[in-house]
Amino acid sequence: MPTLKKIVVRNFRNIAFQEIAFSPKFNCISGNNGEGKTNLLEAIYYLSMTKTGVPDRYHIRYGCADFVISGAYAMENSLESRFSVQVSKDGTKKLVRDDKTIARLSDHIGILPVVMISPSDASLVSESGEERRRFVNGVLSQMDRNYLSSIQTYNRLLLHRNRLLKEGTPDWNLVDVLDAGLEKAALPVYELRKKFAAELNPVIESYYKMISGGGENVAIDYKSDLSAGSLIEQLRSTRERDLALRFTGSGIQRDDFVFSMDGNPIRRAGSQGQQKSFLVALKFAQYEIMRESYGFPPILLLDDVFDKLDMKRVSNLIRMVSGNGFGQIFLTDCNKQRLREVVEAMASDRCYFETSGGEFKAVGE
Repeated sequence: MPTLKKIVVRNFRNIAFQEIAFSPKFNCISGNNGEGKTNLLEAIYYLSMTKTGVPDRYHIRYGCADFVISGAYAMENSLESRFSVQVSKDGTKKLVRDDKTIARLSDHIGILPVVMISPSDASLVSESGEERRRFVNGVLSQMDRNYLSSIQTYNRLLLHRNRLLKEGTPDWNLVDVLDAGLEKAALPVYELRKKFAAELNPVIESYYKMISGGGENVAIDYKSDLSAGSLIEQLRSTRERDLALRFTGSGIQRDDFVFSMDGNPIRRAGSQGQQKSFLVALKFAQYEIMRESYGFPPILLLDDVFDKLDMKRVSNLIRMVSGNGFGQIFLTDCNKQRLREVVEAMASDRCYFETSGGEFKAVGE
C-alpha cells in the first residue's frame, strides 16, 4: 500500500517551503487555527487527487508564481516512487512520477488512494446536490477509471448541448447525436452511483452507531432522473423546455444523494453533533469500501475531526481508528494535549509536529 515517507511543499497556501518526514502509522499535527495544519493535509490530498474543492489559483501563496508539492512514497511493491505536481498562475499543471511526465491527470487518480475528513465536509449536509455529487465522483474516480472517463465524456457532451441551446436555433440532428452520446456516458455513471449508495447504507449505519452510540437510523437515498427510464427519451420529450431555459434540464448532472435520520432530512432533524457523527461515519464507510476495493487501506487524513464531538463520541472514534485495517493516518487538532492523549492510547509508532505560520517542527514524546 502507498505510504507517504516524505513531502516537500513550496508556496502552497501559507507554506513557503517545508520538507517533512512522516511515520508510516500515526502523524499528529497540532497548532492554532490558521497556522497551516489544514494546508499540510490539503497538500497531501492534492498530491493524490491533483485538485481540491477550490480553484487551484487560491492555493498559490500570495505573491508567488506557482506552487510545487513533491512526495516520496513506499509503494505496495516495496519500491519507492516519487510524485511531484507543479501548478502555475496561468493554469498550467505538470504532474511527474519518477522523472516521467504523466500526460493525462486522470491516469494518476487512484494510484495514491486517500480519504480526507475535515470541517468543510459540513457542506455535504448544508449545501446543494453539487457538493454531494463531487464527493461521490471523487470516491468512484479513485476506484474505477471507466467511471472517471464516463463523467468526463458526459460533461463534455453536456457543455456542447447547452451551447447549442443557448444559440436559440440549434441543429436538432446534431442534438440527436449528442443525446445518444449523453445516454451512453450516463448509464455506467448511474449504475455505479446506484451500486455505491446501496453499498454505503449498511456500512454508514454501522459506523454511525459505533461513533454516536445512539439509536437513530441514518440512510442515503440516491435520486436520479435515470430511475424514471431512458435518458434519451427524457431529453427528447423536454426539448422545448430546454430550449426556453437555454440549458439541459434532465440527466445525471441533477443527481442527488439525500442524507436522512429516522426518515427526515438530516440537515433539519440532526443536531450539530449528530450531523458531525453522520459525516464522519460517511467518510469511514468510504474508507472501508475503498479498502475492500483496493485490497489495502488508503491514506487517512483527519482534520480537526474531534471538533463538535462530545467525549463519548471521541472515545468511540478512537477505538475505531486504533483497530485493525487502518494504514497511515494524519491527525490535526488545536488541542496539543488532547491529541497526544488520543494517539498514545492508539499506537506506539507515531510522530508529533507543531506548526506556526506555515512552518512545521517535529517534537519529541
